[in-house]
Amino acid sequence: MKFAPLFEKITTTANEAQLRSTFMENAGELVGATAWGFDLLDSRFQVIESDLYGLPNTFRDRYQAMGSGADVLSQQMIRHQIPVHNLSLQSYKDWRQSQLYQRVLLIYGMEHGMVAPLIGNGRLIGGIYFMRGEKLPAFKDSDLIQLSSLCQHLSVRLATLRLPINSQWMDRLTPRELDIVELVAQGLSNRAISQKLYISQDAVKQALKRIFRKIDVSARTEMVAKLKGVV
Repeated sequence: MKFAPLFEKITTTANEAQLRSTFMENAGELVGATAWGFDLLDSRFQVIESDLYGLPNTFRDRYQAMGSGADVLSQQMIRHQIPVHNLSLQSYKDWRQSQLYQRVLLIYGMEHGMVAPLIGNGRLIGGIYFMRGEKLPAFKDSDLIQLSSLCQHLSVRLATLRLPINSQWMDRLTPRELDIVELVAQGLSNRAISQKLYISQDAVKQALKRIFRKIDVSARTEMVAKLKGVV
């Protein structure tokens, strides 16, 4: 697996939405996975944002019906904040008898799984996962080493994107403008911002123009980077 080109793409993402998109478009092929996903978690380790490729949404429904407590891979990852694959935890026989395999993966033709943590500000903020179908080889410990490096790059970029606005700019922007900056940093479009703040799209557009003038930038990505002290 050659992750270097993906690492470069990760470091130039402008917001969380773009970061997730970059991962989803590139990581699965590098890992040789049949299906993969990216989850962001709240402080209770509940999924608040989720991306899934290679499987229908009914996969999520069946997983939720089973309950995350029966997911031996994720529970181990959450407890120890380390990447794990199914054969690093159980024998192949025990794995095939687990609830996760019997009640979810087997239904969708998935044979092996691997998960890894995303860490930010000293706590678990998300996870990535990969699955392989019946005719593909099992994940190995060497895959976990590569995955650890990928998670490190994703975690660092997430932490950077979530930096608070630099205090030197706080007095120059109105509370509404600060709200808009944070939503832009999350990857929201003008339309999504207008719906979230209950203002018109034109109001969002005009506010961004004012912010650009105040801090002397010409693009959304440049605005976020400058206000959060990334550049």
